[in-house]
Amino acid sequence: MRKHWIDNLRWSTVLLVLLYHVIYFYNNKGVFGGIGGFGEFPDVQQYQDVLMYMVYPWFMPIMFLLAGISARYSLQNRSRKEWFRSRTRKLLVPGTIGLFVFHWMVGYFNAITAQTALMDGIPLPIRYGIYAVSGTGPLWFIQDLWLFSLILLLVCRLDGKDRFWNWCSKANTIVIILLGLLFWAAEQTLIKNPRPESADGLMNLYKPLFYLTVFLMGYFVFSHDEVIETLKKYFVLLFVLAAGVGISFCAVYFGKNYADAPINKSVLFAGFGWLMSMAILSGASKYADKQNAFTVWMSKNNFGLYVFHYLGISTVALLLGKPGNLPAAMVYTFSLIAGFVVAYALNAVISRVPFFRWAVLGIKKERKNDVS
Repeated sequence: MRKHWIDNLRWSTVLLVLLYHVIYFYNNKGVFGGIGGFGEFPDVQQYQDVLMYMVYPWFMPIMFLLAGISARYSLQNRSRKEWFRSRTRKLLVPGTIGLFVFHWMVGYFNAITAQTALMDGIPLPIRYGIYAVSGTGPLWFIQDLWLFSLILLLVCRLDGKDRFWNWCSKANTIVIILLGLLFWAAEQTLIKNPRPESADGLMNLYKPLFYLTVFLMGYFVFSHDEVIETLKKYFVLLFVLAAGVGISFCAVYFGKNYADAPINKSVLFAGFGWLMSMAILSGASKYADKQNAFTVWMSKNNFGLYVFHYLGISTVALLLGKPGNLPAAMVYTFSLIAGFVVAYALNAVISRVPFFRWAVLGIKKERKNDVS
């Protein structure tokens, strides 16, 4: 029986990712990427940047928790070989071949936005390869997820009779609290980026050990109905605690680069991320396990929105944001609209074009209602 709350939470989180990227592109807090703010901090405060601090510690952990939960449910309905073949088509193909077929355009816009002279004199074929690789954007998520899927199959071989998975069904409130400590410990694997303005901090984007830990938590622990039922009982408490820690985190670190060490290894960062993740799992499973025409449409087009939204936002940033001729409110508005319009338009077109729908969206033959 499909759990609609997982679908609804997935597309809701992708909407949040889009909104985050709109704000992130124009932040003046030193976070790597984007084109910079509408003035230098602290002279120009840009209080809207607080949205990044409010969501960054938990929105990608939620995505990996959901991916782990979904992997468990999916493996119960198909063989491991079929499942991994599907994951390869849906994740690895768009995350590699798709870069060269389509997302090189994002890399091209990034290069123009950066106004770097490093590309001067480089032969066009090599330049194209650089554009493709640097056009990854949000696709790092599906690249990580494919690798984690491969690791999961190896882990499942070790847990051949599901002994560990069955044991995890006994996780109670104390265990969930202890998992929060594991969440914090996994964040200690993150590295300090010595040059925030460079690409040296890619490990702080991919965060392989941290996100693998969260993914496996989703698979082994939170795929159990018993554990989710335990979370449901504490939704109000979890949300109040998460809000309190979140407000403290924003108050302490606003103006600093939250995406880099030592902030992303701090107790406040981990506490906020874990408590809000648990609160959201609790609230979604309790109140959002329903379906209607709108949620079905959002779920069906969710992957396309995630894959394509970055191009619309980066295009507006280059054409309208970087020249600095428009008020900030208009730039944000156009960026938000472009994120949706470009993403849904490209999804509608490319999902119907042979080869491109496979290379960019992982659709093999005809479009299927696959939102996993």
